[in-house]
Amino acid sequence: MSKQAKKATSKKATAKRAKVHAEVLPAAEPAELMPEAPANATAAEPAPPPQAKAPKAKKGKTLKAPKERKMGGLTACAQILAEAKEPMSAKAMVEKAIEKGLWKSNGKTPDATVYSAIIREIAAKGKDARFRKTAPGLFAANA
Repeated sequence: MSKQAKKATSKKATAKRAKVHAEVLPAAEPAELMPEAPANATAAEPAPPPQAKAPKAKKGKTLKAPKERKMGGLTACAQILAEAKEPMSAKAMVEKAIEKGLWKSNGKTPDATVYSAIIREIAAKGKDARFRKTAPGLFAANA
């Protein structure tokens, strides 16, 4: 639906709602809508300002120390590759990362996950990626 069609539809719907409300609610006279002024008040006297509520006291919140973020699989593998200085497979990188305690995974195939993430990073960032593919299934750190 085009923008013009949507505007026309919304205008029709608004007009229809206004018509329904006009039929349901009787028209009020302007004098009926105005609140009556007290008998002793004059037009020159301004009305007293409404009383403002006292601000509520805020509860003291203690700031928590930021949690230390765990290293992701891709970052762990980039670190492993930088240290290795030779091309490695995704499976070897994951095994080293888990062995060193840099990363852990509950998945059944963490190496497939890391392989896929490396391929996506290379495709998205090109020469700026942290990895480069040297041979089928082998990756090296991009210096």
